[in-house]
Amino acid sequence: MTKFKPLGDRILVKRVEAEERTSGGIVIPDTAKEKPIEGTVIAVGPGARDPQGNLIALEVKQGDRVLFGKWSGTEVKLSGEDYIVMKESDVFGTIA
Repeated sequence: MTKFKPLGDRILVKRVEAEERTSGGIVIPDTAKEKPIEGTVIAVGPGARDPQGNLIALEVKQGDRVLFGKWSGTEVKLSGEDYIVMKESDVFGTIA
């Protein structure tokens, strides 16, 4: 992958793969697949700054599994792979 370092309170997320089949074995066509709202954090920025200029570190870290909004972030392609760049505030929480 191309080396990418998010700035500020942004994170780089790799979306999990969408299900190819239903539980009953029916193949889901690409046009009917919902984009997953779950992914793995690939890279994190240094954090946001408060009004006094102090750095506030991010709560998520590289390797965390996260849930995020359906329309969160901006989709980008790096080295032929699809990722999402989003602010940490777009993350609902981590998955243990």
